[in-house]
Amino acid sequence: MKILVTGVTGQLGFDTVRALRRRGVEIIGATRAEMPLDDPVRTKSFVLETRPDAVIHCAAYTAVDRAEDEKELCRTVNVESTRAIADACEGIDARLVYISTDYVFPGTGANFYETGDETAPCNTYGASKLAGENAVRDAMKSGRFFIIRTSWVFGVHGRNFIRTILGLAKTRDALTVVDDQIGSPTYTADLAELLADMADSEKYGVYHATNEGVCSWAELAAEAIRLRGLPTKVTPVSSEMYPTKAVRPKNSRLSKSSLDRGGFRRLPDWKDAVNRYLAELEAAGD
Repeated sequence: MKILVTGVTGQLGFDTVRALRRRGVEIIGATRAEMPLDDPVRTKSFVLETRPDAVIHCAAYTAVDRAEDEKELCRTVNVESTRAIADACEGIDARLVYISTDYVFPGTGANFYETGDETAPCNTYGASKLAGENAVRDAMKSGRFFIIRTSWVFGVHGRNFIRTILGLAKTRDALTVVDDQIGSPTYTADLAELLADMADSEKYGVYHATNEGVCSWAELAAEAIRLRGLPTKVTPVSSEMYPTKAVRPKNSRLSKSSLDRGGFRRLPDWKDAVNRYLAELEAAGD
């Protein structure tokens, strides 16, 4: 089996390549230079030329605040190039695994969002990822696709919230972190194994995939600092204390019942994931 992975220099793409390599899969790792997502025509051509059996589309425009000022670029990358990839996959009879986000939901209330719940993004980034989902559905009449909504990703290869917090904690006695945004952290090493399973299956559909359990950003920060043995104190504050250009959802809880229905294994608890992630960072000398 030959699998094309986009975004191999990012956290999820990097770990997905590692997961597939352990399984002995032939991998085409697409970089930005080879597959520029700001150019849908070249993006589609790359898929048609390489003719993979499946595409795991990890790459995306993810600068949430900047997207409010770069709406056209965000749409080109997240919607038009996704449509181009989906068109190509349909044409060569390849499966597509598309990575989406909790941001497709309004982010209100306290319930766990099911895959079929009403979507209503609260910012440009979320709207672009939802439009990307719809582009996949429209282009792939064969139904040979997976849409995976995830949240709060962190991995060893790249920047993320945990890395930022630990960097700050090395030089500060106290940090203030928002505690009214609730969701589930997702270790890309865990998610990558699931994506590899899906790419080798025919259990197509929409899935939610994060590590188990929920927390606030403040709780995530405190747990990472505790595990590193740092004395920094985390003070919870409201989102209003840290206004951002893009609105953030306060409820990012995603139900994983879709994984149960599809026969896929749920990811481990988020605290276990953070512990393993920090061990991986330490082993890498970070």
